[in-house]
Amino acid sequence: MTETKGPKNDPILTFEGKRYSLNELPNELKDLVRGLQVADTQLRMHEDTLKILSLGRQSLAMQLNEKLSKIKPID
Repeated sequence: MTETKGPKNDPILTFEGKRYSLNELPNELKDLVRGLQVADTQLRMHEDTLKILSLGRQSLAMQLNEKLSKIKPID
């Protein structure tokens, strides 16, 4: 699903290879499009959060590995 501008800056919805004039869609469908846009935004935000958490975890593991290298392990 993408939204672009067509002639006269009319928003165009491209969905499953078909193009639709967003202004001509019924309000119910416009609400569904807005809902999809919100869901996409939330997914991107949470994906970014997961990337940050993963980097933080990796950094902590590296620090732990460095500190443990100075300690003799038990047999």
